[in-house]
Amino acid sequence: MPGLTIGDTIPDLQVETNQGKIKLHQFCADGWTILFSHPGDFTPVCTTELGKMAQYAKEFYQRGVKLLGLSCDDVQSHNEWIKDIEAYTPGAKVNYPIIADPKREIIKQLNMVDPDEKDSTGNLPSRAFHIVGPDLKIKLSFLYPATTGRNMDEVLRVIESLQKASKFKVATPANWKPGDPVVITPDVTNEQAKEMFPQGFESVKLPSKKEYLRLTKV
Repeated sequence: MPGLTIGDTIPDLQVETNQGKIKLHQFCADGWTILFSHPGDFTPVCTTELGKMAQYAKEFYQRGVKLLGLSCDDVQSHNEWIKDIEAYTPGAKVNYPIIADPKREIIKQLNMVDPDEKDSTGNLPSRAFHIVGPDLKIKLSFLYPATTGRNMDEVLRVIESLQKASKFKVATPANWKPGDPVVITPDVTNEQAKEMFPQGFESVKLPSKKEYLRLTKV
């Protein structure tokens, strides 16, 4: 669907959350942010997801990542719902803010609408994830239908991938996991690679004899 996507700057909206009003640019500045939406409070998949986000929060914070949820109900409803979330996921505390969007206006501005799922008041939010970089631009987006829950291990994996790519001239190959070798980007010459990666790199031998698949550890 058209709208906010990778490379776009998030709009500087002022939003109401269960922790008070925030401005998105101020909240997201100088770090990484995961902005994630949910179809509604007191719904089964959303309750499991917010519990998992709280359970993984320490892992995200260690990587300099803030969390910001969104659900299309009001602040009072959010506060009541949090009790259920924490009860379902023992030991997890929902310390991150959750945006209130009872009129479903914010989800439209953030491209978090599910075009297929509707109720009596209109389209439902999708399970959208925007990973926002320190420059306030969207670096990655997941867009799940309302019927499919997200995998937090995958969210952690892509955060690490994005952060490595932003720090080094590297990319992560298929099925990459933290600790695995990464590939050096094609715009880096072998001479440059020797300087940039003093730990060394391996050029994979291929039938084409082109040395474009170079592995290293960072």
